[in-house]
Amino acid sequence: MPQINPLTALLESHPFIVLDGALATELEARGCNLADNLWSAKVLMENPQLIRDVHLDYFRAGAQVAITASYQATPAGFAARGLTESQSRTLIEHSVALAQEAREIYQAENASAGPLLVAGSVGPYGAFLADGSEYRGDYVRSSEEFQAFHRPRIEALLNAGADLLACETLPSFAEIEALADLLLDYPQAQAWFSFTLRDDEHLSDGTPLAQVVETLAKYPQIAALGINCIALEKTTAALKHLHSLTALPLVVYPNSGETYDATTKEWHAHSDTCGSLLGYLPQWLEAGARLIGGCCRTTPKDIAALSEKRPAQEAFTG
Repeated sequence: MPQINPLTALLESHPFIVLDGALATELEARGCNLADNLWSAKVLMENPQLIRDVHLDYFRAGAQVAITASYQATPAGFAARGLTESQSRTLIEHSVALAQEAREIYQAENASAGPLLVAGSVGPYGAFLADGSEYRGDYVRSSEEFQAFHRPRIEALLNAGADLLACETLPSFAEIEALADLLLDYPQAQAWFSFTLRDDEHLSDGTPLAQVVETLAKYPQIAALGINCIALEKTTAALKHLHSLTALPLVVYPNSGETYDATTKEWHAHSDTCGSLLGYLPQWLEAGARLIGGCCRTTPKDIAALSEKRPAQEAFTG
């Protein structure tokens, strides 16, 4: 029997759910060198308590959902460091435990804290390639190959007690469909799916979002749909289009407005960087967004600004 959607209680109590912000770039801001194919998963091996501290700072900023440090954590990726699949699964499970520990610390500090969730991050195959292809979706694998790649991580995240899965930064329709099929093997799992885009109406690989939404409507375990890791100025039009295609809650957590160079693994600011998460909030709410946070280069301050605009539970009538 499918699990009850863990987002339901929060969605019934608040006009929007506050997600956390960037993990990897926040780790970089605290001294970690992530110019590595494992990205934030490298810190799982080297300094995991720092990950817990970042999660805790986001909870203290008002986040209601922590996304685990498993975006680029896979047995295939860890194998390059000489780890066995068993050791890799242990690290992925630890990513959940770190977020859970941060939640427990925050709840001990705040007796009135409402429900807080841990979402297990499932990054795309393109993240493992570490060449920026999560923004292109130009890799080709069979459904069986995609599922073999994702299965160990999904099992580890669920076994560790993640409340739901964040299947995120997805650029490839073939991979999205394979992931949705894979969820059927874990009927208690719930997930949101969020995409990278070529434009307002197409995935990065060129597939129309209308086709993606129509396909995913067949999978009741998918609790929300949306976009992440895209530029701020591209969010609203895409959300409006998605809102016209589905009644599911929409999720949005864009980047800060800077551009990522996948070759140098560096971020570059622009003089015309557009706005802030808070500045876009009214547009996103009008376009149907209900799960709102930040991706690369966003900070606990950005999340605190969003949280301050969320009415208290007792003030929200639904």
